[in-house]
Amino acid sequence: MNEKVRCLIIGSGPAGYTAAIYASRANLNPVLYEGMEPGGQLTTTTEVENFPGYPNGITGPELMVDLKKQAERFGTDVRFGAATATDLTSSPYKVTIDGEKIIETDTIIISTGATAKYLGLPDEQKYAGSGVSACATCDGFFYRKLTVAVVGGGDTACEEASYLAGLAAKVYIIVRKKELRASKIMQERVFKNPKIEVLFEHETLGLTGEGVVQGANLVKRKGQTDEKQIHIDIDGFFLAIGHTPNSGIFKPWIETDEVGYIITNPGTPRTNLAGIFAAGDVADPHYRQAITAAGTGCQAAIEAERYLSEKGL
Repeated sequence: MNEKVRCLIIGSGPAGYTAAIYASRANLNPVLYEGMEPGGQLTTTTEVENFPGYPNGITGPELMVDLKKQAERFGTDVRFGAATATDLTSSPYKVTIDGEKIIETDTIIISTGATAKYLGLPDEQKYAGSGVSACATCDGFFYRKLTVAVVGGGDTACEEASYLAGLAAKVYIIVRKKELRASKIMQERVFKNPKIEVLFEHETLGLTGEGVVQGANLVKRKGQTDEKQIHIDIDGFFLAIGHTPNSGIFKPWIETDEVGYIITNPGTPRTNLAGIFAAGDVADPHYRQAITAAGTGCQAAIEAERYLSEKGL
């Protein structure tokens, strides 16, 4: 069964819903598919204090509900379902939903986000929103004058540790290997910071705490003759081992970088295909904030409206 629409929005985080608000107000009659995680990553976040307009803060799920209601108020057709395949060889483009229905569309706004990589420990889910985070910029404020740990050895881990050191009393960096993979300048920044302690050749076994993270059990030099298990007292556990952009179904047609982030024309949400735009974390390896995602969602909708107008569609 096929359906024809003017504007299809794939994904329902801050980028998708903001794109929907602007597209609806421009009379594009957008259809938005929420994906496997309606509301995106923010639905796993407790307090959001850095989104403008909420002086007392708001929970992630509540913020997403508000954005969804606003999009629906202006006429967005919000649907549950996930894009599972695409055919972008020519316009109108074809997107398969849930392996069955095919949507033909003149414009696509890709706002499928990126998924944070985790270690795979059961405790990461147990303490999600209660001490475990994958975003220091989002949640670091809650750990002022406390002790936290960052997992990872690359630029992201060093950057997050440096940021947290400006807030926390102490920051551990848990590194599986004997050295950091980060750039030299980032390493120097870490080693010069008296608040940061790097734990080389350490791996996390699990987290401890009553209701919230209060400590981490680690193993040093795992598998070696001098293997040793240790415990550190921490209040927060930050994952900084990378993100996976949710761009797989678009890759045969849409240009991405080596990690999978969609490449857009500098300063715009335009991709290499006319009429297809990318917004939010799926095209943003640097900031990954709700407010920046919302901003690019706005841009994508404006670009979609201009494209349709120019084409007379």
